[in-house]
Amino acid sequence: MAILVLLCFSLIAVSTISSCHGLQIGVYWGQGRSEGSLIDACATGNYQIVNIAHLNSFGTGQNGPLNLVGHCDPTTGDCTKLSKDIKSCQALGIKIFLSIGGGAGSYTLNFTDDDATDDALYLWNNFLGGESSSRPLGDAVLDGIDFVVAWDPSSKHRDKLAKALMKYKEQSKNKFYLSAAPECPFPDAGLQPALNTGVFDYVWVQFYNNPPCDYSHGSLDNLLRSWKKWTEINAGQVFVDLPADSKVAFSGYIPPDVLRNRVLPELKRNSKFGGVVLWSREYDNGYSSIINQKVCGSAWSDSTSDMAMFPMGSKFVGGQGFKTCRGTCVL
Repeated sequence: MAILVLLCFSLIAVSTISSCHGLQIGVYWGQGRSEGSLIDACATGNYQIVNIAHLNSFGTGQNGPLNLVGHCDPTTGDCTKLSKDIKSCQALGIKIFLSIGGGAGSYTLNFTDDDATDDALYLWNNFLGGESSSRPLGDAVLDGIDFVVAWDPSSKHRDKLAKALMKYKEQSKNKFYLSAAPECPFPDAGLQPALNTGVFDYVWVQFYNNPPCDYSHGSLDNLLRSWKKWTEINAGQVFVDLPADSKVAFSGYIPPDVLRNRVLPELKRNSKFGGVVLWSREYDNGYSSIINQKVCGSAWSDSTSDMAMFPMGSKFVGGQGFKTCRGTCVL
C-alpha cells in the first residue's frame, strides 16, 4: 500500500488535472432531476468543464432566476448552497460556466450599447468577479459565461453583450472564459455576429438535430464538411457538442465506440479541436467514460506527458484515489 501511495503521488507531481494534449470533455448540468449533484458530476473525473444550465430569463429589465430543475429554488436563495460544490469542483481543476439562454425562457436581446453594458455588469457582479448582495450561486466565482444558441433568431446584437463582457475579461485579475454553442449549419443564424467578434475562447458546435450537417446512418461526410468550416472561425478552440444518449436527439447521435474509433481521429487532425461537450449529465450513462481515455490519449502510454489526473472523491470503491490515462490509483 505504501508503494502504491508513493506511486500515486509521484504521478500527481508530474501531471495535472486538465485533460491530455489540451483535449477536454464538457457537460451540461442542471436540467435533470436524476443527474445527481454538481460535485457528483465533478467527482466522476470525466469532465474538465461543466456548464450550469440555464439562466434563461435574461435581458435588460428582466434578469430573472436560474432554472435548475429539481436542484434548488433560486427565488428563496436556496441555490447559494451550490457555492460549496462549485468551489470544490474548481479545486479539482474543473472549470464551471454559467449557460445563458437555453431552450425555453424569455430573452430581450435587442441590445443597445447601454443595454449590453448593463447586462454584462449584471453577469459580472452576480456570477463572475464582481460584487453583489444577491448573488444567486453565493460567493463562488464562476470561470465563464456560455452563450447558448436556442434564442429567438430575430433577437439581435448578441455581439454587443459579448464585447461588453470582453471588457470585464480584460480588466479582471482572475481569468474567465467566454463560450458559445451555435448549431452546425454554417453560418449560425443567431450567433454568427457574436462569433465574428473573435472574443470566444471556446465554441462547442451542436452537431445534432441538424441532419444536413450531423452524423447520419454511419456516414461522417456531412459532419466533417461542416466541421471544416467551423474550425476556420476566429475562436480559441472548437468542440463538438453531442447528445450523450440517443433519446436526447432525433438525429446526430454518435455511438461512443464510433466516436472513439472513427470520429475523434479525424477531428484531432485539426489543431483547433478542443474536445467534446455532452448534453447532458442526466443522460450520460457511461458515454463520457467510454470516450474518456481516447480523448486523453493512449491508455497505457509509458510517457507521463500524455497523462491526466482525475480525483475520484470518496465514492470510488470505498476510498479516495485518482484515475489516469494509464490506470487507476486507489488510496
